[in-house]
Order: sequence, then C-alpha cells, then structure tokens
Amino acid sequence: MSNPQPLGGNQMPRFGGLASFMRLPAATPPAELDVAVVGVPFDIGTSNRPGARFGPRGIRAESVLLRPYNMATRAAPFDSLRIDDVGDVPTNPYNLTDSVARIETWYRDLLTHGVVPVTMGGDHTIALPILRAVAAKHGPVGLVHVDAHTDINDVMFGERVAHGTPFRRAVEEGLLDCARVAQIGVRGTGYAADDFDWSREQGFRVVQVEECWHRSLVPLMAEVTAQVGGGPVYLSFDIDGIDPSFAPGTGTPEIAGLTVPQAVEIIRACRGLDLVGCDLVEVAPIYDTSGNTSLLAANLLYEMLCVLPGVEYRP
Repeated sequence: MSNPQPLGGNQMPRFGGLASFMRLPAATPPAELDVAVVGVPFDIGTSNRPGARFGPRGIRAESVLLRPYNMATRAAPFDSLRIDDVGDVPTNPYNLTDSVARIETWYRDLLTHGVVPVTMGGDHTIALPILRAVAAKHGPVGLVHVDAHTDINDVMFGERVAHGTPFRRAVEEGLLDCARVAQIGVRGTGYAADDFDWSREQGFRVVQVEECWHRSLVPLMAEVTAQVGGGPVYLSFDIDGIDPSFAPGTGTPEIAGLTVPQAVEIIRACRGLDLVGCDLVEVAPIYDTSGNTSLLAANLLYEMLCVLPGVEYRP
C-alpha cells in the first residue's frame, strides 16, 4: 500500500486540485494512517479579534506552495509515514462548551487508531480538549509551547475555558508533566507584575522573548529539549509567538516577537522528541490579505511533519 502523497505542481496547477493540506488526497481512513492532519475551525474562545475559525481554510489554501521534500534537513515525511488530511472537527459555532466536548470526543476517537494528530486551529482554546484526549492515551505529557502569552489565566470574564486559560486547566487536570514544560517567546504587557510567575511556580521553564532577541535559538533549544524529553511531548505553536511584522493575521498580536528563522529553529530542534501531537493555532486570515500569515503557518506545520518520530532523512 503506497503512502498518500501531495499533488505536485507539475501534475496539476497549484491553483487547482483538492483544497486539502498540501493537496493530499484527503481520502485515507484514520486506521490506515500514521499522522492525521486535522482542522479545528473554532474561535468563540477569543478575547479580541475573531476570525481563527477560518484558519484551517487559509492554511490549506496557502499550503499548495509546499513540496514534499525538506531541502534543508533532507526530511522525507511523506515517504516515511502515511500522512493525510482527515478534514475538520464539526464544531458548534453557537456554543463553546459543546464545541470543546465535540473536539475532545473527536480526538479520543482519532487516537484509538494510533495516529499522531497535527492540528490547524482555531483559537488556543482547542489545546485543552486535545490535551485531554492525548493525556487519556499517553498520560501526562511534556509541552513545548510557543506563544506571546502564557495562557494560564484562571478566568476570563468569569469563564474558566477560553483561549487564555488552556494551560492552567491542563495543569489542574493533571494533563501536563509540569517539570517537562517550556513556554517560549512570551512578552508584552500584563495586568500584574507577576503574570508569568504562576507558570514558573508550576515548574515550567518560561523563556521571555528578550532572551531570544538577536540570537540563534539552537543553544536554547538544546536546553529546552533536554528538559522536556524523556517521555511523550506535545508541541503547541500560537502564530502570535512570531512578530506581527511577519504574522499580522492573528487576534492578539504583540510587538517584538520571534522571527521566522527562530520559529523554524524551535520546531527543527524537536527532532528526536517523542512527539505525540502538534498544533498551530490563532491564524486569522482576514487580518492579512496578503496570505503571508497562512503561508507561514502552512510551512511551520510542514516543519512539524518533518520532525515527527519515524521520519527518515535522505542522504
């Protein structure tokens, strides 16, 4: 049985073909896959600009420019693993609580097939139900979390589940191995001087963006991966971790963020970790008519595919 393959630009013009991630066939049953690319069109957990419900569509649209082989790392994910786009979770656009339950149920079912989910969000609320499903299968996981924000609020307007609360809930529910968590790129203003300290009190490594300015992140990531390794790891990447000059299409932009090369360095450093799931969230295409934010997100998702366990590297 041959692996699903992206549709090449010499077989069909890039503006044609299926509207799936990298124009994959989008027809393979999850039971026959190693990796499932999933869309979660959901943004009713946002606190500022909505629009991330269109993230999966925008990312798929820009992913037509991607090719199957990574010319920098020599990774060949589609030769190594059976990867396909399995479509979108049917969220409820009128009810956050119901949507969160639907997402968790959908991922629990998906994970019964032994696949690794690679998710296109959607706002960051979706990380909580996904982590519930992942932890039900793998136990508490380590976490590499790239973001402008720590997302550890207790409540937002009295609500305990929103895009600014998922990792506090994940700690409370025992979904994370707190000694194996790193939050990278956090920055901006806060409501109190100790806004980042709750994360540190849980044992997280918190890397404020100032530690990243004007440098390669390869040495930092060697330390991070040494800390988070030793068990299953989940990678959660909020596009607002990147500076809005590169990624303006998001709901809560913060200045002075990570650069695109730094984002790629972070993901490539995750090679060798036991990654059991990944997500790329908070892409809101409506705020970037150039498509650059969605294009960046598509490339970062591809880089995630390239570092999953089992990917072979061509000589």
